[in-house]
Amino acid sequence: MITVNNKITDAQLIKMYKAGNEVAFAELLARYKTKIYTTIYMIVKDKYIAEDLFQETFIKVINKLTSGTYNEEGKFSMWVSRIAHNLAIDHFRKKKRYPTILAEDGSNIFNTLDFTEDSIESKRVKEDTHAALKQLIQTLPESQREVLIMRHYADMSFKEIAEATGVSINTALGRMRYALINLRKKFKETEFAYDQNSYPK
Repeated sequence: MITVNNKITDAQLIKMYKAGNEVAFAELLARYKTKIYTTIYMIVKDKYIAEDLFQETFIKVINKLTSGTYNEEGKFSMWVSRIAHNLAIDHFRKKKRYPTILAEDGSNIFNTLDFTEDSIESKRVKEDTHAALKQLIQTLPESQREVLIMRHYADMSFKEIAEATGVSINTALGRMRYALINLRKKFKETEFAYDQNSYPK
């Protein structure tokens, strides 16, 4: 079996792995496993979930490398970190169906539709509204979308968000502010029911 050493670049290791050298991938894993696990754990704060998502990250990495879809030569570290980051964010986006998204003044960013009579029709309208919200969140710029999901789906503090995304707290706050402005604007433009009074002036 061919051995590798730390002087070999990530790009060379990837090329070796594609050629059938499993040790090359083991070296890539060894180089970044701590960083990737930490990236995930900072978001989910559960070691079992972090371990599952860590494995899912490298399964995805293997699939992309073996399928030939990887084209980020020289940027493997950033690429795999982004995969891990997105999987951690997706974990909360899928898990939490109805987040309470608050505006800067503490009011709901949209009408939560708390009906007095829990009829089949009201349930459907509520589900449609939340489904629309999730779709609108996906249309936000990536930096705004991830801060909003971290804050309202993962219940992370702005300090934790800043650490996880590598920006200042002020930058994280700014991204959140613009995310709420854009989301509010997009939501108003939909055909779904919303309460005009729930939006800050």
